[in-house]
Amino acid sequence: MSTFVLVHGSWHDGSTWEPVIKHLKANGHQAFAPTVAGHGKGVNKNVNHAQCTRSIVDYIVDKDLTDIVLLGHSYGGTIIAKVAEAIGDRIRRLIFWDAFVLNNGDNLRDNLPPHYQALFDSLARESGNNTVMIPFDIWREAFINDADVELAKSSYAQLSSEPYQPLIDKLDLKQFYSLSIPKSYLYCSEDIALPQGEWGWHPRMSERLGLFRLVQMPGSHEVMFSNPIGLAEKIIAAGRD
Repeated sequence: MSTFVLVHGSWHDGSTWEPVIKHLKANGHQAFAPTVAGHGKGVNKNVNHAQCTRSIVDYIVDKDLTDIVLLGHSYGGTIIAKVAEAIGDRIRRLIFWDAFVLNNGDNLRDNLPPHYQALFDSLARESGNNTVMIPFDIWREAFINDADVELAKSSYAQLSSEPYQPLIDKLDLKQFYSLSIPKSYLYCSEDIALPQGEWGWHPRMSERLGLFRLVQMPGSHEVMFSNPIGLAEKIIAAGRD
């Protein structure tokens, strides 16, 4: 049995993993879902990427978790890469689920299509606190395109504004690319949160990992809401020895 630590993406917090964790635990696994610093409702959004990373490192160390399978969803991929640099000895495998895998020196923003760069820059400027909230129509059509409108609305209600600084911080990843920790990439075939093709998740992001295990499933960027049991099963497959 495995110990999973699940790191959410932008606009989410740890609570969005609850249906997935329920199924992982029903299959005998341990599972934890910390909330990244600056994420969730009613919290201080003035954080940078290093502080976000430190919050997950501290969570794992404080709970003395070892031999873990560390998963990052979307933006969470940038977090788990830096966590692996800090406490790689505690990690058995990394899973990137439709996640950003940045080249050394990159930031997340510059890995977005130009129309998202322009939109998010504008939203951050207008926010008053350097945050971005995803518009509902983009959530509905591009992020959770495998759900009906009721689920789209109820899941959207769980989201909160995203700190923008962590998305524009450039990351030194030289150490990450020297690590020998096994890696998996979990890809959902209907995920168009990044437009498929030139800007898509796979193989654009996945192939940056070098040697990796590919696990695929149907669904959107948000199958944690639309198919949590199916996602849990694929996480188990991606994390197995």
